[in-house]
Amino acid sequence: MPRCLLKSTSIYRQFCSSLSTLAAALASRLPSEIPGSYDSKPPDIHSIDPSTPLPNSFDQQRVHVSRSFSLVPKEPTCSPPSEDNYRGFLAAQYRDSRCPDEAKQLHLQIVKQGFCGDLFLQNTLINIHVRTGDLRSAQDVFDEMPETNCVSWACLVSGYAQNGMPDDACSLFQKMVSAGFVPTNFALASALKSCQELGPGGFCFGRQIHGLISKTPFQFNAVVSNVLMTMYGGCAKSVDCARRVFEEMNIDRSLVAWNSIISVCSRREDVATAFELFLAMEHQGSEFSIKPNEYTFGSLVVAASAPPDPDSSLLEQVVAKVHKYGYLGDLYVGSALVSGLAKLGLTSSAKKIFEQMSLRNAVSLNGLMVGLIKQKRGEEAVEVFKEMKHLVEVNIDSYAVLLSAFAEFNVLEEGRMKGSELHAYLIRTGLGEVKIAIENGLINMYAKCGSINGASTVFRFMRERNSVSWNCLIAGLDQNESYEGAVANFWMMRRTGLNPTNYTLISSLSSCTSLGWIKMGTQIHCEGLKLGLNFDVSVSNALLAVYAETGSLIECHKLFYLMTEHDEVSWNSVIGALANSETSVIGAVEYFLEMMRSGWTPNIITFINILSAVSSLSLHELGHQIHALVLKYFMACDTGIENAVISCYGKCGRMEDCEKIFSRMSERRDEVSWNSMISGYIHNEQLSKAMDLVWFILHNGRMLNHFTFATVLSACASVATLERGMEVHACQIRTCLGSDVVVGSALIDMYTKCGRIDYASRFFDLMPVRNVYSWNSMISGYARHGQVEKALEVFEKMKLSAQPPDHVTFVGVLSACSHSGLVAEGTEHFESMTRQYSLAPRIEHFSCMVDLLGRSGDIDRLEDFINKMPMKPNSLIWRTVLGSCVRANACKTELGRRAAEMLLELEPDNAVNYVLLSNMYASGGKWEYMAMARSAMSRAATKKEAGCSWVTMRDGGVHVFVAGDKSHPEKDAIYEKLGQLQQKMKDAGYFPQTGFSLYDVELESKEEFLSYHSERLAIAFVLTRSSFSTTIRIMKNLRVCGDCHSAFCYISKIVKRQIVLRDSNRFHHFGDGKCSCGDYW
Repeated sequence: MPRCLLKSTSIYRQFCSSLSTLAAALASRLPSEIPGSYDSKPPDIHSIDPSTPLPNSFDQQRVHVSRSFSLVPKEPTCSPPSEDNYRGFLAAQYRDSRCPDEAKQLHLQIVKQGFCGDLFLQNTLINIHVRTGDLRSAQDVFDEMPETNCVSWACLVSGYAQNGMPDDACSLFQKMVSAGFVPTNFALASALKSCQELGPGGFCFGRQIHGLISKTPFQFNAVVSNVLMTMYGGCAKSVDCARRVFEEMNIDRSLVAWNSIISVCSRREDVATAFELFLAMEHQGSEFSIKPNEYTFGSLVVAASAPPDPDSSLLEQVVAKVHKYGYLGDLYVGSALVSGLAKLGLTSSAKKIFEQMSLRNAVSLNGLMVGLIKQKRGEEAVEVFKEMKHLVEVNIDSYAVLLSAFAEFNVLEEGRMKGSELHAYLIRTGLGEVKIAIENGLINMYAKCGSINGASTVFRFMRERNSVSWNCLIAGLDQNESYEGAVANFWMMRRTGLNPTNYTLISSLSSCTSLGWIKMGTQIHCEGLKLGLNFDVSVSNALLAVYAETGSLIECHKLFYLMTEHDEVSWNSVIGALANSETSVIGAVEYFLEMMRSGWTPNIITFINILSAVSSLSLHELGHQIHALVLKYFMACDTGIENAVISCYGKCGRMEDCEKIFSRMSERRDEVSWNSMISGYIHNEQLSKAMDLVWFILHNGRMLNHFTFATVLSACASVATLERGMEVHACQIRTCLGSDVVVGSALIDMYTKCGRIDYASRFFDLMPVRNVYSWNSMISGYARHGQVEKALEVFEKMKLSAQPPDHVTFVGVLSACSHSGLVAEGTEHFESMTRQYSLAPRIEHFSCMVDLLGRSGDIDRLEDFINKMPMKPNSLIWRTVLGSCVRANACKTELGRRAAEMLLELEPDNAVNYVLLSNMYASGGKWEYMAMARSAMSRAATKKEAGCSWVTMRDGGVHVFVAGDKSHPEKDAIYEKLGQLQQKMKDAGYFPQTGFSLYDVELESKEEFLSYHSERLAIAFVLTRSSFSTTIRIMKNLRVCGDCHSAFCYISKIVKRQIVLRDSNRFHHFGDGKCSCGDYW
């Protein structure tokens, strides 16, 4: 039998054997000596004095048996105690009970003795269940009561409030009022406390309770007013409501009232108001003898050291006040000061106060350590612990704080080792399992030190886990890039029945963002909605990040406008998402303007995002205005913003402004600054300046990063400067970035675009690691050089390597098929995008298919394909169709005319469209229509891009030629060499293809026009300079004509040299009278 039951039975037997005289005495004296006895009526709610202070607990008035009554029997008697006496006995016996078994015993006695209608005993039973945390049993007792009073309701409301069930407490309080009961001060305080715990969600209900209080005498109750202020401090957006309650109090405010309002301002980080009230309190105190106490100074210390702008001078003034009022040695105030000073980095002052404290405990030591840890000074925190652990008695929380210090070591590996040593000590002493906070601290320490396996091991061997344990593990997995593990553990946590907190959702959503799992992110979003966590602004910001990173901009818009509260992160998230989207960049500017109109002040991230958007739009004037705002808000000296401004001006063509800002940066320049300048020069086609800057960086001992190399290599590829590209490759080898996958991919792209597919292939084979860009660059390179079999072979190897192809991969594959006329194979690859890889074809893939069908000459199938497209063809597709009609010798003039009409509607100012239409008519001999097209081009005031070719010589000089060019200094030698070549070609069987001369002139004139095309002048120039057997490389900005293509075949055989010609579509490798394209281009 339980000990508590044995004790109860023994006392009951003694009580039953008492003399009848004792029972009579009890009966006669109880009504006068026991407050609230059963011979008197329960007090009316309206008779309660509103000024009566609120006790510490909400227990009903208890029965006290007079100590003058002896329970030792004098004579045996057979008379049982009276019913009222037995009730009093039960009330006295169980008044302080906290044992579930005793609750069952009391319940049993109530039922057995027929006391179910006794309000006092039923309320006592409810209180016992509340103390033991058994709210379900308390609710059951309440529901079975035949009659309740305001005390019954107050007991249960306070029970829900004390046991962390604010929703239930508010709901029950609402039912209490609806049932017609007048709430007691206990019930009001409990309901207000619950509203405070609900945060912003409890604000409206808290205001309703305030309205109810204003109709009762409790509106003048000081305790209720203090609770009201505290509630508004936790629920309202500002301290105005709490301040209003304070102002409505009597002018003779108590010290508790002043402390309450100062505490509210301190917690809400309203530093100015907190100190304004403190000065008013001092002023009033001189008249009413009110002096600040330790709680006042505790709140002021918190306010002075509160983010975002902690003020050390203000905290030092607080220290002076503390010294003046004699609280410097107080344990509570001293601990707060030590923690506050340490947070501000004033560790010497913090240690000095710690040593001056007359009483020190673990809280003081922990505060000093926490302050150092927040300053990222983990090593110092550990040293403080070692020095002070003999002066104070450390507790379990001290070890938990110490564990967090290891994660702030400068060298994380050293922190992990020290943390492992402490872990071993905790295991050896048995402290590791005393408190769950220690195990949670171990998980957090291992995760932040990069040992996620250690964190997982601690978590796996935990006997008991709470939500903090799961949060530490999930956050650790996310921070250590184990994203799938973080998401998996989120769902494991849900299966255990534990409800995730806002921190759980934030870490899980962050992992979904990193993985690009939009569907999983949506599911977690639904979990947040069900749990009511969507009102948390940090959770909403994490959701915005998921939708932004996955390109779900519509969901971003919806979520942003459904958010009940925004902060700077919310605005920055949506502006950044739109700035990174090519189709919605202008939306970023609109959101930025709306942010400014709403009264928000942009921060560094805001300006970087909006400058990125302006860069994409190339809006020079808007960029100037944003720059002016940067100056206005005194952020112009931030390196990140300066880099963003340089990038913006560079993309807007204002390199002079870039150079001015860059020159003023001086010592603030970082890698991004140099890269932004190099990118700006490249964007504005000033490659020589970009390369000069690269050499300057290298000669000054700076190391280029992989982004710089990739940028410069991309520039070399764009203008096909092989020599410069090879120089950059050599620098990359010297800086030990040979194995970097980003630089490797850029090198492959550079070599393929500069005509050295052999170098690209060799480098690709030697790469230790490849990513999707490496594979795509190689596939596109082979396709560009007409080596279709190798392109498709690399594509097959890519699939076998477990690297899934993306949209860019299929652009390269379809281009390869297009350059070789593989219609059936190209169609199969196009259809496999959706069928096998779940990739929806984009407009560029449809363009490749149109080009494939057009080059094959199947114009009917081409027209059918266009008519069945799920999207409207863009200008590129119509231009491809028109070009196909030109190659088909105008056999489908109607389709060509339709394509021309659509092109002139979409791009009326593009001269290429008029030229293609003119060429289509010319190829069919319709000279009248050709003249009309040329005339329309003149009326549109458009200018055709002149065809030009250029060569880069070994000395680095670049020589550019146009058709019929006679401006070159060596024109005589060039034309002489060209004449010799022309004669040798004719001797070898060359016959001019005058059909490619699209002018209505005599045959001789057509031959002359063809012989002086820019690429022929370029090759003649090279042949005048050298007779070596090196490969001749020529670049052309337009597509090579058929006659020049034929001429180059003859020239390669005559001069016995390899010729590589890159036109606007592809590379042609000529050798021994043949071309790599097989005359199919």
